Amino acid sequence: MKRKATAVWKGSGSDGSGILNGPSGVLSDTPYSAARRFENEDGKAGTNPEELIAAAHAGCYAMALSFAISGEGHTADKLDVTATVTLDKIEGGFEISAIDLDLKGKVEGMKESKFKELAENAKKGCPVSKALSAVPISLDITFG
Repeated sequence: MKRKATAVWKGSGSDGSGILNGPSGVLSDTPYSAARRFENEDGKAGTNPEELIAAAHAGCYAMALSFAISGEGHTADKLDVTATVTLDKIEGGFEISAIDLDLKGKVEGMKESKFKELAENAKKGCPVSKALSAVPISLDITFG
């Protein structure tokens, strides 16, 4: 299986802008720019690579955990995952320095200890976590 997206950029790094597209239509001429990335702390003016990484990680992680829960004979009532990607300015540029996963989950009939075990394993095993393994990934779990 292969998935793809395209980025088209015009102009300089600081004054230019781009659009993102993907075959699903979710990214359909979605604008992005340095201003949207660095000068818009609330993220409401447009997307940026860190938001897209966070969305991909939260979605992949929730799905991986759901499969693990199903493998134990249960169905998740709700898995609410927030991924926070931290971008820090360093000498010579920027780097993603941390990813924090915040999980709130409810699974009727499952013990909290089992849920936490599955949650930790999903963090290590989801494909996006594996792809991002160069970055420290933390997990905060709330069950119930």
